[in-house]
Amino acid sequence: MSSILFLFKLISDPTRLRILAMLQKEPLSVAELQEVLSMGQSRISSQLSLLKKGGAVSDKRVGKSNIYSSKLKKDISELVASAVAEIPEAKQDQETLEYILMKRKDQARAYFDRLAGKFGKQYVPGRSWKSLAEGLLKMTNYGVVVDLGAGEGTLSQLLAQNSDHVIAVDHSEKMVEYGSALAKEHKLENLEYRLGDIEKPPIDDESVDLVIFSQALHHAANPSKALQSAQKLLKPGGRLLILDLLQHSFEQAKELYGDVWLGFSELELIQMAKEAGFSDLQSAIVDREDEPPNFQTLLVTGQRKS
Repeated sequence: MSSILFLFKLISDPTRLRILAMLQKEPLSVAELQEVLSMGQSRISSQLSLLKKGGAVSDKRVGKSNIYSSKLKKDISELVASAVAEIPEAKQDQETLEYILMKRKDQARAYFDRLAGKFGKQYVPGRSWKSLAEGLLKMTNYGVVVDLGAGEGTLSQLLAQNSDHVIAVDHSEKMVEYGSALAKEHKLENLEYRLGDIEKPPIDDESVDLVIFSQALHHAANPSKALQSAQKLLKPGGRLLILDLLQHSFEQAKELYGDVWLGFSELELIQMAKEAGFSDLQSAIVDREDEPPNFQTLLVTGQRKS
């Protein structure tokens, strides 16, 4: 049987259609699919195995979980979207999915609310002055800067001293309040804090010279969306700087630090940035912590295509 016929056979099944419809929205684990579909793990795993065999999905190991993503081409994706609209449970699936994604963000937000005012006093994986310095040395002309997932904005405060305007974005109200107070205290009039999601930052398109993610992407529900949004913010030729954790297997990071992803490989982060519309991409591992689990920091820089 040819691969295209096998694929059509796969997507004719309502359960597999429901799974594909959700994976086209967000990469999900088996546990998350279970929560949406209210089905047993073995049944969902069997369906995912068939979809993977047919080239419809791919999976990635993140700690103890496999995260599945859709690999469907545009024409097949449109066919799936049309077909799934005929399934009665599909609407409820999407509502449940939105709830699950909200829980992801709420879990990370709760962690950062607890951490507000403690940066520099409390340990944060992958954040070191050495890695920040490595990143800053890559950028010499700041102009208008956006620090996405800024926390209290320690980095933003440093950047404000050599930038025309710095916008620090974070989804924790307490972080934004705390950072705003610090900016006022230190008379950094060109530093502005905004409450917002790094996947939908409250900033005008093509208004920024430099976008920075400093240990923020592994907290994003969808890092690819965050990078796509960053690309839209930048002026043609604007620069991107990412500092994040290199892929690791310290599963407890999800509970301890509110992490959604256990870091990224160099190739994975480069590919996500490339697909988001960045070019001139470069990467390097710029730091390795001495204490277990020996987190390593990955630096990626790039430029928005003109």
